[in-house]
Amino acid sequence: MNICIRGAITAENTKDDILAKTKELLLEIIKENSLETEDITAIFFSATKDLYKVYPAVSARSIGITDAALMCFQEMYVKESMEKCIRVTVMAESDKKQKNALHIFLGEAQKLRPDLKR
Repeated sequence: MNICIRGAITAENTKDDILAKTKELLLEIIKENSLETEDITAIFFSATKDLYKVYPAVSARSIGITDAALMCFQEMYVKESMEKCIRVTVMAESDKKQKNALHIFLGEAQKLRPDLKR
């Protein structure tokens, strides 16, 4: 069975911060959803136009996600939307049903989904 897990985090536009914050988000998604890196089949990353120093997907490779498909996109610009935000959709093989997926929103990005506040 496959599940899709959503998440987001904010970062400063530096290579180190984008990589560190993306890694933090991915590790939290993996931990909270009891995944192994080999369970992950694909990750879609999007970043707002003000984050352009490095591809967020580099973080996935650094934590051992080497067999999954990774794609990076620029997030659609919406006036007055959250800035400096990285969003992910993680697709993984799991025994969980989709309704039991734990979506992770960290830092300022928690404001995007107050209904999921932990």
